[in-house]
Amino acid sequence: MNAMKDAQATLAAELSSRREPFVRATVVRAQHPTSARAGDVALVRSTGEIHGFVGGNCVEASVREYSLRALSTNEPVLLRVVPGEPSHVHEEGAVEVSNPCLSGGAIDVFLEPEVPAPTVLVVGSTPVAQALAALGAPLGFEMVLTDGSAVSPSAADAAVIVASHGKDEEPALERALRAGVGYVALVASDRRGAAVLASLDVGDEQRARVFTPAGVEIGAVTPAEIALSILAQLVSERSRSAVTEPPIQTAIDPVCGMEVVAIETSLHADVDGTRYYFCSEGCRSSFLADPQRYAGAR
Repeated sequence: MNAMKDAQATLAAELSSRREPFVRATVVRAQHPTSARAGDVALVRSTGEIHGFVGGNCVEASVREYSLRALSTNEPVLLRVVPGEPSHVHEEGAVEVSNPCLSGGAIDVFLEPEVPAPTVLVVGSTPVAQALAALGAPLGFEMVLTDGSAVSPSAADAAVIVASHGKDEEPALERALRAGVGYVALVASDRRGAAVLASLDVGDEQRARVFTPAGVEIGAVTPAEIALSILAQLVSERSRSAVTEPPIQTAIDPVCGMEVVAIETSLHADVDGTRYYFCSEGCRSSFLADPQRYAGAR
């Protein structure tokens, strides 16, 4: 048990260092004859891979599905799996799933998503840049101070804010725009900002994406006030442009009728060019023994 916990701690640290989201699934209550016990823990990756033990294949199928749902919403949920015909009962912060494969008992699993904070790259070491770094962290951003010659943004970054007062502004802005960063801003006056934008080696559509002067109009004067106005604009733009996550794709186990998330890491079988998904190895074995009996029940 200690070896498993050590392995999970190592994996959690590795995933965090790679900024890879995952769910920590913890059994908080288990009723006989379920095989898991209160305190059992597993890590569920965004691929659906489960590392650890929180119950057999039937329970894992539900844990996998609702872990992926928790990652998409970044909200924890208490999952209760009970025996019986397929049904779902939702309450705020909780969901009950009936599982026809369980022989009895019930299990409650707390699913806690661990999603890395959005990264904001701040170019420069000016007072405004320092104020941004100080104010952004309490808002839940991972603030990274860098310089224009070294910055290497990606589409996964929440923002690139150039506050270097004339130093390496153009290359930083061009890299951010070409990478597809959601929010790109330049701290500058109207006149200087317009001149910088005109010098960028990008198209007009890309150029128009740069916010300059950066920030919303609040009469900001001090570096802290300017930083506050910029972060307010960033939060507003992220909220306005937020894209609804695509729904989790599910399939119905043709043997027992249970809902299963339709991804590569779920148990599945390909028959006559069609893929079928299963909650457990027992259901898959029954299907493969007589596919024609179940093929129409997808």
